[in-house]
Amino acid sequence: MSSFGALTSFYLLLSVTPMYAVSAGAGSAEAGVVTGSLMLATVLAEFASTRLMRRYGYRTVFAVGALLLGGPALALLAPHSVAAILAVSIARGIGFGLNTVVIGALVATALPKERRGEGIGLSGVVACVPAIVALPSGVWLAENTGYAVVIAITAVSALAPLAAIPWLAGPADGREEADASTAQSAGLLTSLRSEGQLRPSLVFAATTVSAGVVASFLPLAAGVSGSVAALGLLVQAVASTASRWWAGRHGDRHGHAGLLVPGLLTGAAGMTLLIWVTSPFALITGMCLFGIGFGISQNVTFALMIDRVPVSGYGTASALWNLAYDAGYGAGPAVFGVFVVYTGYPPAFVLTGMLMLAALVPAIRDRAANGRD
Repeated sequence: MSSFGALTSFYLLLSVTPMYAVSAGAGSAEAGVVTGSLMLATVLAEFASTRLMRRYGYRTVFAVGALLLGGPALALLAPHSVAAILAVSIARGIGFGLNTVVIGALVATALPKERRGEGIGLSGVVACVPAIVALPSGVWLAENTGYAVVIAITAVSALAPLAAIPWLAGPADGREEADASTAQSAGLLTSLRSEGQLRPSLVFAATTVSAGVVASFLPLAAGVSGSVAALGLLVQAVASTASRWWAGRHGDRHGHAGLLVPGLLTGAAGMTLLIWVTSPFALITGMCLFGIGFGISQNVTFALMIDRVPVSGYGTASALWNLAYDAGYGAGPAVFGVFVVYTGYPPAFVLTGMLMLAALVPAIRDRAANGRD
């Protein structure tokens, strides 16, 4: 329930907010900055999340996150400006960052190691339902019922999980004494210096750059109707959900690292097809391939990062994984919105996909290192 509500709130406005900004007079660059500011705030919150969880506990951090994710959205019901939309996006980003780290740590804690990949996959299925439903539905609702309906549902979705707080539990809430050797889990900066954590996070960040771009700009691409864009986002979300679960089952049986490269190549191939973005067939096929690659990358990178730390480090690994997710998701639209003015949408989509191939270097190195372990 907690994950479902937070992600529903996040995805409903993800593609709608840039559209809302354009209706307030923003250009493509400013529309990209709206998503970029949301994800930048998310990243900053994730940097602070590990320390906050240790000091205040999982429940308190989750509650603050839910309030920040849902409450500020209601301000968009008033007459809006680009500045107001940016302020709301920043507040919601902080809330979303806190929530996702707590949820990721709780999921990792609850899973046995031998079934962790499949468990992460099943958790991903639940988490991806909002992406399947809310991401395209937000666009459809905005066009057919108006922005106010989307905003109201967004606020309720974020605040409803507050009812589940009494049942949330985690290592920080019990304040139990940890073994001296694992009591102090590595901080984010220390984890970034660990190649075993850094390589998967770089691979995932490269993938989420493209995910952020299509979520923010597919509905705005010239020559693409709102219904086709919504269908493309739906197909991507369904493909991502299915491949994320499959990757977990496969990884538990054959190892996770071997899927890093296939995931990258499949996702890049899907983005390349958007050179024909005005063709509904190419758009849908591209979004299906990209969704498959994205789902594989989601599962594999998180499983690898969790496997390489003790239980006391799950919160930090979750924070780093979410940091990679949200840094890419935010940086992609922010940069894309600037250079699409000069290149047009088809070349910009392809260049974004080609960026994913740069992550082949850490992916291949991680596979080689995993083979030596």
